[in-house]
Amino acid sequence: MKRLLVSAAVAALVMPAAAMAQTAAHDHACIDSECEMVSLFETPMAKAANGGWQGTESPRYGTWGFDLSGRDTSVRPGENFFFHANGAAFEQLVIPSDRTSYGSFPLLRELSDNRMKELVLGLAARTDLVAGSDEQKIADAYRSYIDEARIEALDAQPLAPYLANIRAIDSHEAMATYMGAHNGDFGAAFFGAFVSADAKNPTRHVVSTGHSGIGLPNRDYYLDERFTEKKEKYQAYVADMLTQIGWDNPVETAAQIVDLENRIAQAHWTPAENRNRDRTYNEYTIQSLAAEAPGFDWQGFYNAAGLGHADRIIVRQDTAMPKMAAIYAEADLDVLKAWQAFHTADQMAPLLSQRFADLRWAFRDRDLQGQPEQRTREKRAISFAEGALGEAAGRLYVAQYFPPEYKAQMEELVANLRLAQAERIQNLTWMGDETKAAALDKLNKFTVKIGYPDKWRDYSALEIRGDDLVGNAIRMRQWSYADRVSRLDKPVDKTEWGMTPQTVNAYYNSVNNEIVFPAAILQPPFFDPNGDAAVNYGGIGGVIGHEIGHGFDDQGSKSDGDGVLRDWWTPEDRANFVALTTRLGEQYAQFEPVAGYKINPNLTMGENIGDASGVAVGLHAYRLSLKGQEAPVIDGLTGEQRFFYGWAQVWQSKYREQALIQQVATDPHSAAQFRVIGPLRNVDEWYSAFDVQPTDKYYLAPEDRVRLW
Repeated sequence: MKRLLVSAAVAALVMPAAAMAQTAAHDHACIDSECEMVSLFETPMAKAANGGWQGTESPRYGTWGFDLSGRDTSVRPGENFFFHANGAAFEQLVIPSDRTSYGSFPLLRELSDNRMKELVLGLAARTDLVAGSDEQKIADAYRSYIDEARIEALDAQPLAPYLANIRAIDSHEAMATYMGAHNGDFGAAFFGAFVSADAKNPTRHVVSTGHSGIGLPNRDYYLDERFTEKKEKYQAYVADMLTQIGWDNPVETAAQIVDLENRIAQAHWTPAENRNRDRTYNEYTIQSLAAEAPGFDWQGFYNAAGLGHADRIIVRQDTAMPKMAAIYAEADLDVLKAWQAFHTADQMAPLLSQRFADLRWAFRDRDLQGQPEQRTREKRAISFAEGALGEAAGRLYVAQYFPPEYKAQMEELVANLRLAQAERIQNLTWMGDETKAAALDKLNKFTVKIGYPDKWRDYSALEIRGDDLVGNAIRMRQWSYADRVSRLDKPVDKTEWGMTPQTVNAYYNSVNNEIVFPAAILQPPFFDPNGDAAVNYGGIGGVIGHEIGHGFDDQGSKSDGDGVLRDWWTPEDRANFVALTTRLGEQYAQFEPVAGYKINPNLTMGENIGDASGVAVGLHAYRLSLKGQEAPVIDGLTGEQRFFYGWAQVWQSKYREQALIQQVATDPHSAAQFRVIGPLRNVDEWYSAFDVQPTDKYYLAPEDRVRLW
C-alpha cells in the first residue's frame, strides 16, 4: 500500500524478466596453456537448476569469467543474441518452486541469503551475545519469526487492537487522522507522506506526498481488461481475508472495496506519468493543498503523521489530488473502515498464523506471479532478521565476504568508466559546447560509493524481542518512520546509503548525484576479480556505465551536478536528445516479452537509456584499460566479443509467465532478453564482432542506430 515511498529520484539496476530457453550447445573453455573441461552440469545455472544455489561460495563462470557451455551457437547472434549467449544454460535452468524467477540476479540473491543464513543462525546459536547489541537483536528477530508454536497460539490476537480501533472510527475526519497516525505503521491510506531530500534544494529535507489507496500492483490491474481475471481473484481474496478477521458481510463488502479502489485507480496517474520529475514536483502548503483538494482532512492527516508543522509540501501527482479527495469524501464510512481493516490484515498476514500467511501467499505470490510454493519459514525468518537491522547485518557480511582488494579493483574500473564517459561527452555531435560543459561538470561531481558505507547506522534505540514477532515489526516500522520525520528541515547526510551491502543491486540517486554499488553485486557474473578484463567490463563495467547513464537519462538529466532539479540544457540540445530517445522508444515498443504484452517505452525509457549508456561507455572504458595494447584472443574470441558476452551473461534470467506479465506492466526495466538485444543492436562494434547481417532479425541499418552517450 505504501509503494509510493520509493523515491523517484533513485534509479536502481533491478533485474527484470526473461524469455524461455532454446536448444542447447555444449562447449568447453581454454585459456593460454591451461585447459579445463566445463561440463554443462557444472555451470552455475545447471548447478542451481534443482532447487537453487547452495552454499556460500561465489559461482564460477567458465575459466575466465564467461560460461561458453551456456551458449546456444545454433542461434545466430543477430537473430537473438540473448539466446545465442545464454540459450544452453536456459535449457538446464529450472525456477525453484518457491520463486517467481531465476538467473544471474536471483542466483546471487540466493547466495546472499545463504550467507545471511549462516551468519544469523550462527548468532542465534550463541549464548554469549551482549544484551542490546546489534548481534543480539538480529538473533532475537530471527527467534521471534521462527517460533511457530507461539505464532499459531496467538493467531489473530496481534491484529485485534488495530481492528478495534478501526471499528471505533466514527467520521471521515477520524479516518483521516487514523491514516496519518499509521503512516509509518500497518494500515492503508489514500495518500502517503514521507520525508526525503528536496529535489530543488538537495541539502535539505522536505515532506512529499503522493497518491496511494489500491491493493493491486498498479492502476492497469483495475482498468485494463487484460487483468480482469486478476481483479476477480483479488476481490475473492479480499472476501476471504475479511472472513478470516470476522468482518460482517465479507462477500458484499469485498465488492464494495474493489469498487472503491477501481475509482481510486481511475484518478491515479499512469506509471509513465509518475516517472516525470518535472511534473511530480509541485510545491504547496497544507492549507493550499486543502483548498485545492477539499473533502479530505489534510491538516488532521499531517498532524497525526507528525508532519503538521511542515511549511512546505511537495505533491507528486497534483492533478490527482482533487479527484482522490472527492472520492474519499463520497465514500461510505463503513466501506472505508472495511477497506482499512482488509489492508491492515493483508499487510500483517505474513507475521500471523499460518491461515493468514497462506491466504496472502496464495493470492499475492501464486495467483499474481505464478509462484507454486511458499518459501519456508526459516527462509522467511532469515529475511526478516536481516531486514530488521539491515546495515548491522551488512557489517557482518562485509567482514566475511568482501575483501579490501575487491574495492580497489572496482575503484580502477570506475575511474576508467568516468574517463570514458567524459571522452564520449566531448565527442558528441548532437550536443553543443555549452551543454557539454554542464554535463562534464555534473560528471566530475559524481560521488561513487563502493561495497559498504563508511559510517554504519545506529540501531541502539530499536527494541527487538525474541518472543514478539508482530511487536518487532511494528517497532521496526515506527523507529524507521520516526527517524525520517526527525530529519525534516535538517541537512541531508550525503554519506548515507539507500541499500545494504548484502543487496544484489546498484543505483543512481539524482539528488545526491551519486552511484552506489553494494558488495553483494561485486562478484561473478558481474565482477570476477580473477576473470578476463573484457568480461568484467561487459558485466560490472556495463552496470557502472548504466548507473552513470542515469545521471544523463530522460529524468536524471533534469538535475545538475549538485543534484538540483533545474534545466541546464540549451533548448536545441534538449530537442536533439528528445528526438534520439523517441527513436529509441520506437524500437523498444516493438518488443513483446509475452504475447499481447509489449514493452511500454514511456515507462522503461530511463532504464533503456541506462542500458544503452552502459554498453557504449563500458566498451569505451575497456579499450582505455588496454592502454593502447591489442586485446588478447581467448578461446578464439576477441576482446570485443568477450565484452558483449559479458553483458549478455549478467541478464540470464527466466520468469514465470504471470510474474513476467506483472513485470512488463509495472516495472521501469525492460524484460531481460531485451536488455541484451535492445542496446547491442545500436552499437556498431557488435555488428563487426559477430558478423551481423541485414538478413538477421535484429539488424539495424547504420542510419537507424541510436547513438546517445
